[in-house]
Parts: sequence; C-alpha cells; structure tokens
Amino acid sequence: MTTATPQTAAIPQTAAAPAAAALLPPDSGVGVLDKTSLLFAVLARGPASLRALSEATGLSRATVYRLALALERLRLLSRDAGGRFLLGPRLGELAVESCRDRLLQGAEHELADLRVRTGASARLYRRHGGQRICVATAEGPGTGRPARSAEGVALPMKAGAGAQVLLAWEEPEEITRSIRGAGFGAVTLTRVRQQGWAQSLGVGELGFGAAAVPVRGVAGRVVAALVLDGPITLMSRSPGRRYGGLLIDAAARLGAVLT
Repeated sequence: MTTATPQTAAIPQTAAAPAAAALLPPDSGVGVLDKTSLLFAVLARGPASLRALSEATGLSRATVYRLALALERLRLLSRDAGGRFLLGPRLGELAVESCRDRLLQGAEHELADLRVRTGASARLYRRHGGQRICVATAEGPGTGRPARSAEGVALPMKAGAGAQVLLAWEEPEEITRSIRGAGFGAVTLTRVRQQGWAQSLGVGELGFGAAAVPVRGVAGRVVAALVLDGPITLMSRSPGRRYGGLLIDAAARLGAVLT
C-alpha cells in the first residue's frame, strides 16, 4: 500500500514578484540592506515613481516610501521635477572616491596634457545607470565652464557628447531604451560609431562646445568617455573634427593601462 505524497500549496505571487526575483541580490543577512539594494538596482536604470519602485521590487509602497525618504535625507536618493526618485548626489561623490584606480592614475597626466595642448577643459566620465559621473577633470584656464561639470557631479545620459559616447557601443536593446527622451537618436549614435568621436554644441551652457571619445578596457569594452570642452570660440563649431584625433590618441594611452 502506497501513501500519497502531500501536495504543497502553491504560494501566490504578485505581478511584481518575477521582477523582484530577477533583481534580488545575494542575501546579505540584513533585510533592510537587501531592500535598499533593490531600490538602487531599479534606479540605476533611471528615475522611477513610488508606484514603479513598488512594482519593480515587490516591496509595499509603505516600505519603499520609508526607505526612499531615509535615503533622500542621506543624499543617496533625490527627486526630479516630476517627483520621481533618482540616484542622489552622494553616490556620485562616493563613486569618485572609489574610482582611484589605474584608469584615474593615468587620466591625471592625460587630462593635464590635453589642457595644456588645447587650452580647453578635459574630463573623464563614467556611466552609472542612467547617469554619467565626472570622475576626473583638468579645468582649462579661463574657460568659465559651469559647476555642473565639476568632479563628482552626476549628469543625465540624455544629452551631450559624453553621453553619446557612453551609449553608442551598448547593445541595441539598451540603446533603444536609453535614447527615449534624449536629445539625440539612433542615427546620431550610428555616426558616432563610424567616426569614433561625438560632439555637441550648446548643451548645458550656451556658447560651449564639446568633443568626446570612448576609453576602452579589456576586450574593447567602453569603460569611460574622455571629453574636451570649452567656449565655441576655442572649440570651433566642429569640435569633433578639430580635436577628435588628439582625443583618440589620449584615450588609447589610457586604455592601454587597463589591458
């Protein structure tokens, strides 16, 4: 006589459960840290409302709201004009401190050299989700660039030569998602890949121009954007054509220290 094996009752799942499972990091043993990590994972893709955070993580709105407010007070989160949550400025500051690696050691010399040779400001940006963070800079004499380009500042990936370079070599699906609402489209990024450089005029500040090239690491992966910016009177109306070759050579030397 055999005994029937008891059937385990199915555990009901909410619609958000699959997304939460996909995002869930390894168990740290501290619940609040795991929940916070989930929020960061969602916001790394871009700004999100309270409802969107709750649905993407599987956490209740009350839990998300409580955590988000606490993180906002610590400047780890902030909000945009529409009230959506996004990664905060403190993360940009921490990223600068954590990135004192071989790339930055080499960047110090290359940025200073570019500044001397061109009179423009030279910067290095890294991508962090939906933002690009300035991790190193050498300010050109008297360029007058606004504080939004200072070291540690996080900027959206929706405009500028640096953003174009950091997106141009991503997977097609990532490009399609990231260019929604951007000031450039797929055609522009195709041209960036063909030329090897990007340029922008009047982004962030009227009268300024910028040129950017990718810095590549292991297996040719783009790990940073090397940017040169300054007044259009210095950069010209075709900064990419004027300085693209110089930037490509500098980026190659930076990439060499990573391989």
